[in-house]
Amino acid sequence: MLDYSHNGWLVAASLAVALMAGFTGLYLTHGASKLEPQRRKLVVALAAVILGGGIWSMHFVAMLGLQLPILFYYDALITLISALVAILMVGLALLVLHFRPRTSQTIIGSGIIVGLGIVVMHYIGMAGMQLCRPVYNLLDVALSTLASVILSVAAIWVAYGNRTQRNILLGTICFGLAVFSMHFVATGLTDFVATGSAGGAGPALDNQILAMGVTVSVFLICGAFLLTGISFIEPKEQPSLEPVPKPATLRAGVPFEREGQTFFTEPASIAAIRAEGHYTVLYMGSEKLFCPWSITEAATRLKPDGFLRAHRSYLVNPKHVSSFERHKDNGTCYFDGVDALAKVPVSRSRLTDIREALGL
Repeated sequence: MLDYSHNGWLVAASLAVALMAGFTGLYLTHGASKLEPQRRKLVVALAAVILGGGIWSMHFVAMLGLQLPILFYYDALITLISALVAILMVGLALLVLHFRPRTSQTIIGSGIIVGLGIVVMHYIGMAGMQLCRPVYNLLDVALSTLASVILSVAAIWVAYGNRTQRNILLGTICFGLAVFSMHFVATGLTDFVATGSAGGAGPALDNQILAMGVTVSVFLICGAFLLTGISFIEPKEQPSLEPVPKPATLRAGVPFEREGQTFFTEPASIAAIRAEGHYTVLYMGSEKLFCPWSITEAATRLKPDGFLRAHRSYLVNPKHVSSFERHKDNGTCYFDGVDALAKVPVSRSRLTDIREALGL
């Protein structure tokens, strides 16, 4: 068995890389679930590259600091595979988080996927070592996996349980510690032996070439960290001393027709609005009334009053919702005291907004 030690500066640098990658990836996806699917996929892909690339970069920054009494190098193909595996597994976790209903099960499942991605990336990366072989047993792998999964679940749970700036920072710390702790727990449980021969599947990658590749990767992560960080700490606008004109309000209320006459009602009295061709129908108590507004105009005018689009054909006033039922990938709002309308469907794309408005 070979004696080994670590360069303290590179150990600290590896933790910094993990933290920067974690913050950038978690903050980049802030609000992504509200984007249209194509833009959401792009954001998820970028975040997966940053988080997965951060896991890979942290590992090899730390490995550059590994000091052994012999020279060794890496197999380039296996090293590349380790990076791609990390990106793909993190990407899978983010797809689950942003394209499935966000429940405790999906959050925990995504955290487990990320934790396993860290472990798989680590051991594939270690398998790429040439002229030197890592030695570990099943218990060592199990302990490393346990540390990685627990901290990764904590990171995803904190960051996605409530998408505030505070939670993103706490999730960043958990993610950084998950990557950092897993690496050094696994390395601490690993012995190294000299093999004296190389049997790589790809070209040789010595520490000098690896250092250049890792430097480029870390540079890109630092750049992404600065770009996202500047918006995170961007100061709020100072209140102007000049009077700000108030937005236009509904002075007369919402129009509806009854017996050939047009009347107006307060938005608060309306439980829901349904599209009816180019017009809409208002639901108030036991009444179902014709409104000359289109569903788009109603959504725009009534947004300040808290009305939300629950479905392409429905607007709901959350204050009138008596109960909510969640299905596999959509939901239903129920109303008590609204005789003409018992329930309103909630489409998958609107589910998050409705749940947030109802405090769920």
